[in-house]
Amino acid sequence: DVLNFTSSRRSRNRQETASRKPARASRLGAQRRTPRSPGPRVPRHRDSVRSSMIAASAIHRVVPALPGARSSAASGSRRAALARRAVRGRVNVRAAVAEPDQMSIRTYVYDNLNAEERVEILKRPRVDFTSILGTVAPIVDAVATRGDAAVREYTSKFDGVDVDAVVVRVEDLPDPILDDDVREAFDVAYENIKKFHEAQKDVADVDVETMPGVRCRRVSRPIGAVGLYVPGGTAVLPSTALMLAVPAAIAGCKSVVLATPPRKDGSVVPEVLYVAKKAGVTHILKAGGAQAVAAMGHGTETCPKVDKIFGPGNQFVTAAKMTLQNSEAMVSIDMPAGPSEVLVIADKDAHPSHVAADLLSQAEHGPDSQVVLVVTPDVNLDDICAAVAKQAAALPRSDITAKALGHSYAVVVPDIAAACEFSNRYAPEHLIVNVENAESLLPSLDNAGSIFLGRYTPESVGDYASGTNHVLPTYGYSRMYSGVSLDSFVKYMTVQELTKEGLDRLGPSVARMAAVEGLEAHRQAVTLRLGIE
Repeated sequence: DVLNFTSSRRSRNRQETASRKPARASRLGAQRRTPRSPGPRVPRHRDSVRSSMIAASAIHRVVPALPGARSSAASGSRRAALARRAVRGRVNVRAAVAEPDQMSIRTYVYDNLNAEERVEILKRPRVDFTSILGTVAPIVDAVATRGDAAVREYTSKFDGVDVDAVVVRVEDLPDPILDDDVREAFDVAYENIKKFHEAQKDVADVDVETMPGVRCRRVSRPIGAVGLYVPGGTAVLPSTALMLAVPAAIAGCKSVVLATPPRKDGSVVPEVLYVAKKAGVTHILKAGGAQAVAAMGHGTETCPKVDKIFGPGNQFVTAAKMTLQNSEAMVSIDMPAGPSEVLVIADKDAHPSHVAADLLSQAEHGPDSQVVLVVTPDVNLDDICAAVAKQAAALPRSDITAKALGHSYAVVVPDIAAACEFSNRYAPEHLIVNVENAESLLPSLDNAGSIFLGRYTPESVGDYASGTNHVLPTYGYSRMYSGVSLDSFVKYMTVQELTKEGLDRLGPSVARMAAVEGLEAHRQAVTLRLGIE
């Protein structure tokens, strides 16, 4: 079931010997064994571990070629024979796993999976929210009780920073100094995000006469006070400040509190401050984690209480948001969120290095991120995996990327229509459609936070500057949640107004329905106006 490609007779003999030994199946039936050769091994020297783990992530995932796939000369006749057996359903294509402490990326042939396995591969890396909530609850309670003092305490404990002023007004801070090219890049992003979200203003309100004399409307109002969480742990994300502050300003929110972890000297990241000033943020809360979320949700001596909290974060931030939403704090949240993820649909003409880069752009977010590649049988997975290995080994965040690749996978489906069906079941945060005539597939795609169509649309453009919002539902929640938009920062009220003619027409039906439900006061509110019994 598992092949390692090599021209070495000695290595091939060892593989054939190993294949006759009983294999130990994982939860999905993927074979796991420890080939002694070939392929990268984790060296004992600490400095070399990262790149070797990533090389193993990509290259030790080995797949028999399917009919129509481009095949390398080193594949050999045994690979072709196994490929034919795989297509006939006698062999499930699975991952080869190297040393136990090396990472692997699995590959599945979808038609070879049974119903249980097809459900299983849709699951994300497990997050133990029970234990996380147990950690977060005391922090939230402490901030609710002790306010700024608790925020300072936890910021010192978790971030190693002692802050004097927990909250500062943006107008009181000096303008940050940025390189010209950095400022220009953020200005471009600001204008595009502003243009896209301003266009959403004109489609919100409704005014309809449902029958003569009966007017029904829907009007929007901004949420009065909003909290924006901008992460700053393993990566500083001023782009998230743009994605949240710009629509808040367009909506007209009066109080905008931006929470972000301070730098070691207690200052705010210059790029985040630049965005805050440009987009009209009113307050900056110099804290991160659950303590920042709790401060915005409950309010403190210096932090205004907000009505809704937005923004991505780690598991503790997410747990704090969920805790507050279900508490007496009376605060809502944008959406439940988990680790970042991307699903890429690629056809045979998708450039391997582009596909690899798109996968890695989400894998580098965090060790719990998941990336999924969905391809048709004529795609050369070997080229894509080689590109993944080469690019991943050179990334500054390669250690994080390696961990994410460890629970990521590729799946081979019969055709592009099946790829769309799989994507809808997975419901990704980001969906990249790198195929010919990608626009034609849009009507078939139902569940995704944001979709990136065509050869020249990397996920990165949506993360930064195309204009769409990058705060999106993850963990399969795109089945029922939308990403952040202008609508997220407003609330809607319905309004109805009747003339006497309108009540004359509508009243008898309302009175009769109230009588059916046995609500006499409801009936009389109509009949007394109409002067009837």
